[in-house]
Amino acid sequence: MTDVIIEHLDIWTSAVVTKKSAGRGSSKKQETYGIKKLRELILELAVRGKLVPQDPNDEPASVLLEKIAEEKERLIEEEKIKRHKPLPKIDDNFNPFKLPEGWSFVRLGDITNRIGSGSTPRGGKSAYVEKGIPFLRSQNIWNHGLNLYDVAYISEETHAKMSNTTVYENDILLNITGGSLGRSTIFPSGIGEANVSQHVTIIRLTDITMKNYVHLCILSPYIQKMIWDRQVGVAREGLSKKVLELFEIPLPPIKEQYRIVKKVDELMALCDKLEEEQEENSITHQILVETLLGTLTNVEIAEEFTGVWQRIAEHFDVLFTTEQSIDKLQETILQLAVMGKLVPQDPTDEPASVLLKKIAEEKEKLVKEGKIKKQKPVSEIEEKEIPFSLPKSWTWARLSELCILENGDRSKNYPNKSLLVDKGIPFINAGHLQNNMINIDDKSYITRDRYDLLRSGKVKEGDILFCLRGSLGKTALIKDIEFGAIASSLVIVRLFSIMYNKYTLAYFNSPLSKEIMKNYDNGTAQPNLSASDLGKFLVPIPPLSEQYHIVKKLDELMVLCDRLRSAIRELQTTQVNLADAVAQQLVE
Repeated sequence: MTDVIIEHLDIWTSAVVTKKSAGRGSSKKQETYGIKKLRELILELAVRGKLVPQDPNDEPASVLLEKIAEEKERLIEEEKIKRHKPLPKIDDNFNPFKLPEGWSFVRLGDITNRIGSGSTPRGGKSAYVEKGIPFLRSQNIWNHGLNLYDVAYISEETHAKMSNTTVYENDILLNITGGSLGRSTIFPSGIGEANVSQHVTIIRLTDITMKNYVHLCILSPYIQKMIWDRQVGVAREGLSKKVLELFEIPLPPIKEQYRIVKKVDELMALCDKLEEEQEENSITHQILVETLLGTLTNVEIAEEFTGVWQRIAEHFDVLFTTEQSIDKLQETILQLAVMGKLVPQDPTDEPASVLLKKIAEEKEKLVKEGKIKKQKPVSEIEEKEIPFSLPKSWTWARLSELCILENGDRSKNYPNKSLLVDKGIPFINAGHLQNNMINIDDKSYITRDRYDLLRSGKVKEGDILFCLRGSLGKTALIKDIEFGAIASSLVIVRLFSIMYNKYTLAYFNSPLSKEIMKNYDNGTAQPNLSASDLGKFLVPIPPLSEQYHIVKKLDELMVLCDRLRSAIRELQTTQVNLADAVAQQLVE
């Protein structure tokens, strides 16, 4: 069976899925699904007796069980353990899979001296001390061992009062509640004694030489499914002792247990090596992608740009094979767009400097008509602020020169949660900004009367919404929304009529804008900007007609990226399904 596993290594290593890590600065990464599946397969084959060959000379498990029963009887007579009510025999019809000759199904309670969870020390966290006896909680229990990074400690006195929750070397620890349900480890030597919380159960085997096999059995898909399926309580909140002791364990002869554990260790080491290689290959691939794409944005001469792009295009099928690489490609395309390198310049285009003069004239006209307030003078752009050179027909400008920035009404008229209704006028918050659009299926509403009370923050068709807090930098374009108002976390970017809003939206999504944003990062868990900060952002302005050309080209290239991403996901699905199918076939 080991040979068959190794024969299919290409299947295990090629089956990956893209996972998105949560939180600030999250990024998509490859998860080695195939190797994860291989680990599960190894454990499943192990507990089904299919991982190593049986030896007819081995003493059968039935004899081992007799010895365990005798040992338990001896310990009872010596009053080292208590006699418990006999567990019900395993039904003759219980047959989840066929066991090899010499194996037996046995209740977990019949091969243990103790199964029981811990408890919380009197006083809870106030009982913790700086140094003392380790108090193990579910976050300390991992399949690969104990994680003592944030372990709590209790005093010797508290430890003595909690003697029933004391853990000893060779005990198996199992998380029995919450999201970490099923995580398990063996308590190692070198720590001494410890105690466990009520979220962890102690499994103390009668014959400790079986600990490694029983532990891998607990980690196998067979027992893990049992753990999740047999939770107790209305809310299925965890495992009780009564449930655990009834678990049906597939037990091999003791010598075969040793052979199984040795083979599992060998194969898990192989999995570790495969994962390391895959991670190294993934990192190397991403560095290659970023380096090559970086050369595009660094090229100064147009003729050189064409040559660099040609070299990348020749290796497209090798470079862009992960969602992470597609993300980087999209970032590069957006950066090229705002650098003036995405489409060729037309010397007959009216330069951006003229566009800025027209915007200034429009602004002056609106001020005279009383439609907008006169703005404070914009600070001059210093040479040190300019990140790169622009084409001759382009120019730099502050964002506030191009638009009106309008906050929501933060007065007593601001709609708190109690004023939100099921139907009415959309009250848009950061959560409604999805993929540069407003998610119309998931909105809160305010009444028309409440909307009429608001003095600012009312959206208009073509406005851009920008998130100032929390999901900093999220944007959306107002489209097909006649009436709407914004929450305090957003600001309206209302461009003067001459600017093309879709170009400005592309700018907000570009690495240039994200880099400027970092200058305002206050290092807190909730980074934030003010509207006046946003107004200081440097924006590279192309001629108006070129703005339209850029957006058209962006749309074309983003469609291409979406197709590449879909193809990658389809291939990943096929590879994952293949890994599942091969694993199932090997188990059966």
